[in-house]
Amino acid sequence: MIQSRNKITPQFNSSSMSDLVFLLLIFFMLTSTLISPNAIKMLLPQSTSGQTMAKQNVTVSIDENMAYYVENQPKQLDEMESYLEALLSDTQEGTVKLHADKTVPVQYIVNVIDVVNHINQRNNTKHKVILATEAASSTSKTTK
Repeated sequence: MIQSRNKITPQFNSSSMSDLVFLLLIFFMLTSTLISPNAIKMLLPQSTSGQTMAKQNVTVSIDENMAYYVENQPKQLDEMESYLEALLSDTQEGTVKLHADKTVPVQYIVNVIDVVNHINQRNNTKHKVILATEAASSTSKTTK
């Protein structure tokens, strides 16, 4: 009787497969950090620091009645652009600090961001919008 020298074993070595999986995982983690989503750039507050990173030039507030205030002056949305443009005219990289009541719909916040973006496009400036919130310790926190 002739016996075969090569025996087929039903075992599977998964070490090369796990290496491949880890390499793919590292690749996707690195490439996902390089992709920036197409979204509104809104600077969010940080709860550990009480200092702002950017100089505040203009304050815009939206109260619970959906009324806009620029530097405590009541303004309509259609007149806000010219008023903000006049206040920010002396700087290329001004900051608009936005205070909004927690009951204000997001669309009202986006309206202010759109006004600042329109001013930036027309005048070739780099004004930023910072959203201010109230932290648990009842102090205003903002970040760049």
